[in-house]
Amino acid sequence: MGLAEKAVIMDEAAIGRALRRMSHEIVERHGGTGGLWLVGIRRRGVPLAQRLAREINAFEGLSPPIGELDITLYRDDLTTKHDRPRVGRTLMPGDPGGKTIVLVDDVLFTGRTVRAALDALVDLGRPAEIQLAVLIDRGHRELPIRADYVGKNVPTSRREVIEVRVREIDLRDEVAIMDQS
Repeated sequence: MGLAEKAVIMDEAAIGRALRRMSHEIVERHGGTGGLWLVGIRRRGVPLAQRLAREINAFEGLSPPIGELDITLYRDDLTTKHDRPRVGRTLMPGDPGGKTIVLVDDVLFTGRTVRAALDALVDLGRPAEIQLAVLIDRGHRELPIRADYVGKNVPTSRREVIEVRVREIDLRDEVAIMDQS
């Protein structure tokens, strides 16, 4: 079963606008950058967190610390998806205890990735608050999880796949809807 691209729904400019808006929303809701961390969920959440930090720095003059969170061993589908999972690195700027953490990911779908990220993060310390920022919210939640900051809501069918491409990994910026054929 392959995937066929149906449409590109966000180009580089649209992604930039969404991240700029989200960065303003984060700072406005938090009241500045003090005690605020951006933590990207590996893989594509990390470059998105870095971009949000750059956007915040552009208008606040300060960039919140950035972390990278690997959730491989916290996934509830680990044994069904991988015979030999590749564990990535988790890098944090310190102890997350008492901080406001904004978890950053590319797509929010069932909520299971976010659940795994919450477990992984709490194992590192006890944040004062955890919020969620996603570039795309496509619906179809299986867990009671919602994003605090959303770049774009994209209603999809379960047959469709949202593919976020970022230049740091994929050499181009775009979001495409793929159809299982």
